[in-house]
Amino acid sequence: MIPCDDGGLVNVSRRGLVAGLGLGALVLAVGLPSRSGAQQAEAKFGADGMPNGWRDDPKVFVGIAEDGTVTVTCHRQEMGQGVRTSVAMVVADELGADWSRVRVAQADGDEARYGNQDTDGSRSLRHFFLPLRRAGAGGRMMLEQAAAARWGVPLAEVRAGDHAVAHLPSGRSLGYGELARAAADLPAPPREAIRLKDASQFRYIGREGIGLVDNRDITTGRAVYGIDAQVDGMLHAVVARPPVYGGKVASLDESAALKVPGVVRVVRIDPPTLPSEFQPLGGVAVIARNTWAAMRGRDALKIAWEDGPNAVYSSDTYRQGLEAAVRRPAKVVRNEGDVDRAMAGAAKRVAAEYYIPHLAQTPMEPPAALVRIQGGRCEAWACTQAPQVTRTRLAQKLGLPEEAVTVHVTLLGGGFGRKSKPDYVIEAALCSRAMDGAPVKLTWTREDDLSNGYYGTVSVERLEAGLDADGKPVAWLHRSAAPSIGALFVPDPKHELPLELGMGFVNTPFAVPNIRMENPEAVAHVRVGWYRSVSNIPRAFAVQSFVAELAHAAGRDPKDYLLELIGPARLIDPTDLGDAWNHGEDPRRYPIDTGRLRRVIETAAAGIGWGRPMPRGRGLGIAGHYSFVTYVAVAAEVEVGERGAFSVPRVDIAVDCGAVVNPDRVRAQMEGSVVMGHGLATSAEISFKDGRAVQQNFDLYELTRIATAPREIRVHILPGGDHDRPLGGVGEPGLPPVAPAIVNAIFAATGKRIRRLPIRDQINA
Repeated sequence: MIPCDDGGLVNVSRRGLVAGLGLGALVLAVGLPSRSGAQQAEAKFGADGMPNGWRDDPKVFVGIAEDGTVTVTCHRQEMGQGVRTSVAMVVADELGADWSRVRVAQADGDEARYGNQDTDGSRSLRHFFLPLRRAGAGGRMMLEQAAAARWGVPLAEVRAGDHAVAHLPSGRSLGYGELARAAADLPAPPREAIRLKDASQFRYIGREGIGLVDNRDITTGRAVYGIDAQVDGMLHAVVARPPVYGGKVASLDESAALKVPGVVRVVRIDPPTLPSEFQPLGGVAVIARNTWAAMRGRDALKIAWEDGPNAVYSSDTYRQGLEAAVRRPAKVVRNEGDVDRAMAGAAKRVAAEYYIPHLAQTPMEPPAALVRIQGGRCEAWACTQAPQVTRTRLAQKLGLPEEAVTVHVTLLGGGFGRKSKPDYVIEAALCSRAMDGAPVKLTWTREDDLSNGYYGTVSVERLEAGLDADGKPVAWLHRSAAPSIGALFVPDPKHELPLELGMGFVNTPFAVPNIRMENPEAVAHVRVGWYRSVSNIPRAFAVQSFVAELAHAAGRDPKDYLLELIGPARLIDPTDLGDAWNHGEDPRRYPIDTGRLRRVIETAAAGIGWGRPMPRGRGLGIAGHYSFVTYVAVAAEVEVGERGAFSVPRVDIAVDCGAVVNPDRVRAQMEGSVVMGHGLATSAEISFKDGRAVQQNFDLYELTRIATAPREIRVHILPGGDHDRPLGGVGEPGLPPVAPAIVNAIFAATGKRIRRLPIRDQINA
C-alpha cells in the first residue's frame, strides 16, 4: 500500500497486494492524514490520556473483480453492530454498485496497512464516512474514464451507475467487471477532483431495509466466530487462573489431571508483572484432545493459590471507603465561580450519593482464540476488537518480529469492550508454544469470564446543590470516586484519566453560575476495563437522578427542570469546561450543542406522552446525556405492584447522531441499549469478597430476560442534516440515560428514591 497523507486515493499494485487479498482487478486505498513520527511517543498514554494510536486512521481497500463483484475490505470488527454492512453501503452508494453484487472481506490485523483498527468509541463511521465515500466516488470516476477511453468519446458523455457505465448519446454500456482491469491502470483522481454525489442521489445511505451482509451465514450457522475456528490437528485448552488479581500458584499437583482421558499436557503460565496491561493473569493451562477433556482435567488439578495483596478487596468495605472519600475535599478538576460562597447563601441545600457496582461485559461468546506457531511464524484466529494490539502483543510475547505474526479476525459474538484486551489470545499462543507450535484453541468458560475479566469500574458519585428561593441551582458540587482504567498501564494513578473525567463529569453542560468538580483518590484492586459507554454510565445515573431530586425539592416538573438546567441552545467548547478529551474529537468540529440535547429530551418526552395522567403505581421518568459526540434521551414508564415488583411497559429513546448512514442499525443499537441498560439498572452486579468475584455465572450475575425486558421500545431518530457534516456514534451513547430514566420513573410511581444500582428489592426496603 502507498500511504496517502493528503487523504486522497492511490492505486495499489495488484502484483504485490491484490493477489494476496483476492479482491480483483481494481483496488483503491483510502488514505487519511498520518501522524508524524515525532507524534508517535513510546509512552503508553499521550497528553490527553488516551493510549497511543487512538487517532491513527485506517486505509480501507475497495476491489472490483472482472466478474463485476465489488469487495470492500472492512478494517473494523463486526460484533453485532452492523459495521461490515454500513461500510459496504457507503462505498457501494458512491460507486454506483448493485448491492446484490457487493461482498465484504475482513482485514487481518495490520496497522501499517489499514491504520487504527480498534473497534471502540462508536467511531468507525464517524471517522471513515467521507473517506469511504471518496473511495467509492473515485472508483466510479475511474470506471467512467476507462469507458470513455475505450469508446473514444468525451468523458462528459459517460455516466456510471447501477453497476455499469453508459454512453449517454448512443445508449451503449459496459459493466463494471468489463472495465475493472483498464480502470486499474489509470491514476486515481486526487482528492480535490473527486466528485461526490448529492445526498438526493443516495440509493443506500440513509435508507431502511438493507439487510446485514452476514445475515444468511449467521442465521444458517455458517458464520465463523472465534469459538468456531478450526484447523487440522488442533488441540484444546482451558486455564485455571488465580481467583484474586495479582495472585499466583503456590503449589501444584497435576497428577490427577494427567490421568483424565484426552488430557495431553499441563502447562504453567507465569503471572504478569503488575500493572498487567493486556497480559494473561497466569495460572495453569490444561491442554487436551477436546474442550470437555480439558475442562475435566482442570477440575482435577490440585492448586494452592497465593492470593497476594488484593485478597483484602471486598465490595462492602471498599464502597465505604469511596463514600468517605467523596465526603471530603479532593482534587479539583473543574472550578467556576465560588461554590462555597454560593452554597452558604443558598435558600435550600440538597445532597445525595449514588453507587454503581462493577459490571461485566458478558458477551454471548466468551473469549476464544486459536493459535498456531510454525516455521518462525505465528498465526492466530480470534474474536478480537483490537487486531493490531493483538498482533503487537503476540510478537512481543513470543519474541517474533511483528511481520511474522498474522491475526485473522473472526466475527465476534458480542464484545462491549472485553475483547479489546487480547490476554486470551496470548494464552492460546503460550499453549501452542508449549506444544512445539501445534495449533491450540483456548476457550474461556462463562465462569472464567466473570471471575477473571476486565470489569466496568465501581463508582460512588456525590452531588450537592444550593438552590435559590425559586428552586434554581446557584451552586453545584460533584465528587466522583472510582478506580481508573489507567491502573492497567501504569502504577495505580489513583485519580481518573482525562478520558474518564470527560465522560459526563467535567463536561456537564448545565447553566449554573458556580460549579466545582472534584476527583478523590481510589485504588484499583481488579482489572478495570472498557465496558460499553465506560464512565458515562455512573455519571449519567448520578447526574440525571440528582436533577430529578432537585426538581422534586423545587416543586417542579422533572423534564422542565432538566431543560432549564441545560439552558438555552448554545455551542460549548468542551475545553472551556476542562474536558481535554471530548471523546477523542476536535472540539471545533464537535462542540457540545445544548440545542441538540434539548431536542432529544423534548422528543423522548413527547413520544411517551409526558404529563399524561398516570394510574396509581405507574410513573414516568426521563434522562438525557451527551456521549461519544451523540445526544440521547430516554423516557421510561414503570409499573410497580403491591409487593414492590416492577416492570417497564414502555421506553421511548430519542437519538441525534447527526446524519444517519444505516437507520436500521441505529434503531437496533438503541433497542439493545435499552435492554442492556435495563439489566444494569435492575439486576447486574459484580461484587467481591476476599478478592474473589462473588458472581460466577448467570444465576447470580442476572441479565434482563425476555419476560422482564421492556415490553415496548420506541426509537426516535432525529433528522441529522446533510451528510457533509460530522457524524456522531451509536454503539455506546444509548446506554447511559436508561438507568436514571427507570429510577426516576420508580420515584414518580412510588415516592421511593433509588440511589444504588442494581435496584433489585430496594423498592420495599
